Amino acid sequence: MPARVYDNILQTIGNTPLVRLNKVVADLPCKVYAKVETFNPGNSIKDRMALKMLEVAEREGKIKPGGTIIEGTSGNTGMGLALAAIIKGYKCIFATTDKQSKEKVDILKAHGAEVIVCPTNVEPEDPRSYYQVARRLQNEIPNSWYVNQYDNLANRLAHYEQTGPEIWEQTEGKVTHLVVASGTGGTIVGTGTYLKEQNPDVQVWAIDSYGSLLKKWFDTGELDMGEVHPYISEGFGEDFLPENYDRKAIDHFEKVTDKDGAVMARRITREEGIFVGYSAGSVVAGLRQLKDKLKEDDVVVLIFHDHGTRYVGKVYNDEWMLDRGFLEVDTVGDLINGLGRRRLVTIPHDSQVITALEMMKKYDIEHIPVLDGLELVGTVSQGSLFRKLIEETDVKQQLVAEVMDAPLPLVSRDTPLERLTHYINKDNGAVLTKDESGQYSILTKYDILNAFSKG
Repeated sequence: MPARVYDNILQTIGNTPLVRLNKVVADLPCKVYAKVETFNPGNSIKDRMALKMLEVAEREGKIKPGGTIIEGTSGNTGMGLALAAIIKGYKCIFATTDKQSKEKVDILKAHGAEVIVCPTNVEPEDPRSYYQVARRLQNEIPNSWYVNQYDNLANRLAHYEQTGPEIWEQTEGKVTHLVVASGTGGTIVGTGTYLKEQNPDVQVWAIDSYGSLLKKWFDTGELDMGEVHPYISEGFGEDFLPENYDRKAIDHFEKVTDKDGAVMARRITREEGIFVGYSAGSVVAGLRQLKDKLKEDDVVVLIFHDHGTRYVGKVYNDEWMLDRGFLEVDTVGDLINGLGRRRLVTIPHDSQVITALEMMKKYDIEHIPVLDGLELVGTVSQGSLFRKLIEETDVKQQLVAEVMDAPLPLVSRDTPLERLTHYINKDNGAVLTKDESGQYSILTKYDILNAFSKG
């Protein structure tokens, strides 16, 4: 059958592949498949509902030709709307939060949208929140339409009409579990409702984040703002209840930590070859937390919402992960990778001590390796120089070679962090390591203590 030719990019939305997962779920008793929504033109599942909501608004006369689309978005819905706007001739203004990745904002701007970044840590009713900013813009701009994906039921309709039937057909009606990281409620309710209509025994599991109120609402019916606190996970969880939710379509809510979601996203990319975003990692982590509920003949379908390119500055950035205590750091090499490339400041052996002191102040460092040509011959440190200055006031004019201590210990990159305690002591506050290219890196006592405190 020849490949289809499309009239525009919007016609390529949907019909995404279902791909079996292997390594990250190897110890689960059943088959697990991912609905890889990154194959949509905007690289996320939100393309489906963005187009559906716009088409419904057009039919209902809520937006006229040349109008402006306004929405509060974490990025992916905005991308879907921006694509539709390009083809259909609309303008776009999006309000988003300052916790969203820079990549998401830049991608929206690249597609011609105006983006307003709002604070995350405010109540939904606060006029500074991205919800309220979007509503205000609708009132101020003529011929504008506020999408409101949270309460717009065309959101879940898109998944009832598209995502659910695709999964049912692709699994030949054998799907037993649907697992979704749930935010607006559209994907899980729309898809889950369709699947339960085909087979009421299908289990629909929602993945929530700590800091979101959705799980407690589902379990108790209570909207408890005491559950709400800032969290790092993106694209799912809420601090209010969107109208798209219907408890009849969901069987269970499971919370996943920020760290577990981020670490698992990286594993999926490295072990399955599927470059995914934060929510996909959280979905797999959540499924693994529930693995005792699974049986050998189960067929589990996970939604992989969006693409890893949205998170290269966060989840896929070692320094970002290390700073939040998310990076698994076991060896010197792990820690060096997490800290990123840092310039190693050195000093020639025939320099004056005053020069070393000035360098320590300029670069805010405590230890400077001493070189004789390309050879490491010693070390000068703040502690050692301080003691010498107390004893001899003219030390500053002496040569570094006359006052330097022994070279810092050189350790291999596969050295376990725990073993560094053999090298770090009151007289020696750092170690050196060298990579395959011969480049030296320094690890200070602070770097090591900081890694242990976040582990």
